[in-house]
Amino acid sequence: MQSIGYVVLAVVILLVMITIHEFGHYVAGKTLGFGIEEFAIGFGPKLYSKNTKSGEVFSIRALPIGGFCAFKGEDEDDDDPKAFNNRKPWQRIIVLVSGALMNFLLALALIFLLFGAYGRPVYVVTEREKLAFPSTDINETAILKEGDVILTMNGRRVYLATDLMKSIDGKAAGDMVPILVLRDGEKTELNVRLQRRGDFINIEDTNTLLASLGLRSLTATNVRLGFFQTIGNGFEYSFRITGTIFTVLGQLFTGKLGISSLGGTITTVSVTASAIRVGGFNYLLMMSSFIGVNLAVFNLLPIPALDGSRVVFTIIEWIRKKPMNRKVEAAIHFGGFIFLIGFAVLVDILQLF
Repeated sequence: MQSIGYVVLAVVILLVMITIHEFGHYVAGKTLGFGIEEFAIGFGPKLYSKNTKSGEVFSIRALPIGGFCAFKGEDEDDDDPKAFNNRKPWQRIIVLVSGALMNFLLALALIFLLFGAYGRPVYVVTEREKLAFPSTDINETAILKEGDVILTMNGRRVYLATDLMKSIDGKAAGDMVPILVLRDGEKTELNVRLQRRGDFINIEDTNTLLASLGLRSLTATNVRLGFFQTIGNGFEYSFRITGTIFTVLGQLFTGKLGISSLGGTITTVSVTASAIRVGGFNYLLMMSSFIGVNLAVFNLLPIPALDGSRVVFTIIEWIRKKPMNRKVEAAIHFGGFIFLIGFAVLVDILQLF
């Protein structure tokens, strides 16, 4: 029963993020005078529906895995001046990107709360290698010690494991790397020699990363910061998450990652529920912020049915001074929607088997 509760909480988090996204579209459309037909939370049959005085429909639907904000004349020609496709291109673009913007702003607020309440993510040295550095290098400022909290590496602030890897990207074994650590409550500058375990450091291999630093293990933890540091680090952390998402997308396109590494809605809910069960409210904030940034980035990709694709069509119309065939565009977005649903199901199946 407890596991079911975590799953329900994970579903609620996902639904909130999607609702916030659609609310971004709604607020922007309402502000700019677009005609709005329905704002729905969830998909499928209506469980609750209410007509507002302005003629809009607010509904709650049976399947808590999505939602939508339906604008008048969004996928068809309509004579109403308030219809979506009759509005100026720059107004439509603002409405289209407002969903992703709202996701990003909520994720940023959650990151500020996470950093303020628990501190920013860092890595602490939990076990060093038995094999030491050459005897000439053994001193307090040349080695990482158990208990050291890694703050920066090669001038790069460390939040994620990928930050550690990117910090030695292109470095050769034997090179010296500056590392700022928190040791016994004080900041200490180290100059650590990368161990000779191959010709070059493989930044995609965590085990090689650890060995190159003379370590057996690192553990993720948090360190508390002052108010302004919390705000500044929060912004940087959100951009790091965004960069990581683009890195993963690039690895997918180049074949370095297979689609079995991805997950759909079921996988997202499962991973989120597991993280919350292990880490509590701390991980709830962290996973929620990750989902928020992911939704923001993913929805702006130029894939049919997503906001990014609709922005591309709007820009093309803006340049051409005339729209594409609305029926053709609608068919492209519908095909994209079917593809995305099928792809999400496929990656979930691959995760299960």
